[in-house]
Amino acid sequence: MRKLPGLALAGVLVLGGLTACAEEPGTADKGSGDGKGTGTVAFLMPDLASTRYEQYDAPLFKQKMKELCADCKVIYQNADSDASLQQQQANSAMAQGAKVLVLDPVDSESAATIVQTAQSQGIKVVAYDRPIPKKAADFYVSFDNEAIGQSIGQSLVDHLKETGAKGGILQVNGSPTDAAAGLIKTGIHKAVDPSGFELLAEYDTPDWSPEKAQQWVSGQIAQFRTDIAGVVAANDGTGGGSIAAFKAAEAKVPPVTGNDAELAAIQRIVSGDQYNTISKPIKIVAEAAAQVAWELMQGKTPKPTTTLFETPSQLYEPTVVTQQNLKDVIFGPDGVLKPADVCTSTYAAACQKLGIQ
Repeated sequence: MRKLPGLALAGVLVLGGLTACAEEPGTADKGSGDGKGTGTVAFLMPDLASTRYEQYDAPLFKQKMKELCADCKVIYQNADSDASLQQQQANSAMAQGAKVLVLDPVDSESAATIVQTAQSQGIKVVAYDRPIPKKAADFYVSFDNEAIGQSIGQSLVDHLKETGAKGGILQVNGSPTDAAAGLIKTGIHKAVDPSGFELLAEYDTPDWSPEKAQQWVSGQIAQFRTDIAGVVAANDGTGGGSIAAFKAAEAKVPPVTGNDAELAAIQRIVSGDQYNTISKPIKIVAEAAAQVAWELMQGKTPKPTTTLFETPSQLYEPTVVTQQNLKDVIFGPDGVLKPADVCTSTYAAACQKLGIQ
């Protein structure tokens, strides 16, 4: 894994103006593009707690596959945080003739069984978003998750120092069964541990659950209250849960981080409730995964840019978003959202202050 400084990430969010309705898990599309060849590929996503999979990853992946392969079929499934269900979905996809599984695992360790089963049948596996450390997939396409953790943590630390904040930091990590969450956690520690701010406590959030994050942070507020200078949350869901805990306790909300640039998080940044998030190049990553899947279906060998967990990999770099650059990153030509999406009546005045119209 290459080491990147916290705020020197050069990635660009290029989700475009896509607006996609979430499909019922388990639907399949048949391509209608101009590509040649046939085949079936499964796109197996891990959960519904993060809205990005239904709203962006799946539609973008299917759209690119249509462009690459007119007669290919995409089987889309979402396991809704159930590792056993994801195993069943993978088995079903293989039974339906999938030549490639694009797999974002619920449980990175148990997903090794899916890889083993697929490869024993000559089926290729592309690990997507989250790595599978115990069994090397044929390829891995993702964001630089360690850099994500380091960048959100460093962004928070720098802000706390600039504002002369006193106290310590709470660290709200992602799911303990998600290897990507482990990489984010490692990156956060690289920023927080040498910062001079005490790490008051940290928590691995089961299933990335905002509710469980809120419950844990509520307990920490009761214990530390005014000693909490900031909260490093590993994604927007756990960040939102953390913010909700402070509001429920009628305590001042300290700077809180996030990751994924979800609509609700962008609104919280606009209003000042959330300090930062991560803008990911989901369009680039989803399309790259489709390209890799298509090459594997044709018996070609995709070109990696690095190797992670003994798996040839392509890792893409995200961008930290705060109020300072939100307008350019989120609402620029390649932004994911339009001002009308964010600046509803509740947030109209705050948007105006930031020059967002």
